[in-house]
Amino acid sequence: MVEKLMDELDVKLYYEDSYIEEFEAEVLACEKIDTGYKVLLDCTAFFPEGGGQYSDTGTLNETIRVFTVKEEDGAIWHYTDETVEVGTLVTGKIDFAARFDKMQQHTGEHIVSGLVHELFGFDNVGFHLGNDVVTMDFNGELTKEQLRLVELKANEAVVDNVVVETRFPDREELSQMEYRSKLELTGLVRIVLIPGYDVCACCAPHVGTTGEIGMIKLTGAEKYKGGMRVSMVCGFRALKDYNEKEQSVKDISVQLSAKPEQVADAVKKLEEQLHCEKAKYAGLVASYVKSRIDGLKASDRLAFFSGEELDAGIMKQYVNGAMEVTDGICAAFSGTDEKGYSYVLGSRSLDVAEIAKKINAEFSGKGGGKPPMVQGFINGKLDDVRKFCESVSEK
Repeated sequence: MVEKLMDELDVKLYYEDSYIEEFEAEVLACEKIDTGYKVLLDCTAFFPEGGGQYSDTGTLNETIRVFTVKEEDGAIWHYTDETVEVGTLVTGKIDFAARFDKMQQHTGEHIVSGLVHELFGFDNVGFHLGNDVVTMDFNGELTKEQLRLVELKANEAVVDNVVVETRFPDREELSQMEYRSKLELTGLVRIVLIPGYDVCACCAPHVGTTGEIGMIKLTGAEKYKGGMRVSMVCGFRALKDYNEKEQSVKDISVQLSAKPEQVADAVKKLEEQLHCEKAKYAGLVASYVKSRIDGLKASDRLAFFSGEELDAGIMKQYVNGAMEVTDGICAAFSGTDEKGYSYVLGSRSLDVAEIAKKINAEFSGKGGGKPPMVQGFINGKLDDVRKFCESVSEK
């Protein structure tokens, strides 16, 4: 066990120190692949992708880009865009700003998951650290109040500035420990301990103290696979998220001529005004439809109504009303020559299903239904559509 522990610690420098930005290593292998090359080093500070977290990126010898890192059968491969000579020494340099961002997010996730488990007994069964947001899947549902409590206590952990510890317990010690883990672990196990908040098996780099996480902000929650998926941002991501939302609120406040803290009330008032305007509009359209129907005669072979943005209800209202007046074709069309037209056709005496087939064939349309009313969509110019309907109605 000691030899294996030393071997892994010797190779995986990020186990020893999450803050290593630059290191030297010998090139053990370099293989050509479709996307470039993959390089094996005798030691590395690059964290490989896995466990829901994407890998570190950076360079070898300043100019050779390392765009991803993967652990395959115990070997850590660095995927590069250039070849390096086997047996030479290289200087690896990590994009530490990106590394530190991931450290903030991952340590924040440990605190949140530990609190959810402690307070409500739910396990974290899924974790993904993306470029913009962290998601955590729990095997139980949390209320809005419970999430607020978790968020508050998580930020109290930040204020407490607790030292984040890492340990490599032997088998006997590990068997006596209570810790979170999604998998049945074998071999070397690394435990990340945040006293008072979480104990979890984890191989990823973490911050040294919880104060370095910065703000922990839960940004969303939704039901997922019988449990709940919670979204989170920490540290500089939380600051960026706040700045973006603050700017959005300011922009909205300017457009609504309201103070930022009053935009919700202003939007509610605007919704009420819009509802009233829609009701007025619906009344005007209904009156207009009625006037069009009132202008029809029983002898009319075609009752034709059109508009750019008629909803289906208005179209059906016209066709139903027109069918009470005439036995001819009653048709309503909504749209533009450029985008096409949706339609509703009806008749008390004619087979509108057959008429619809003819219209669809003439204007590359589709649709159907059962008489006395059918509906569909066509492409063409409205004048041509009207002339075609007139010709059909005369037969």
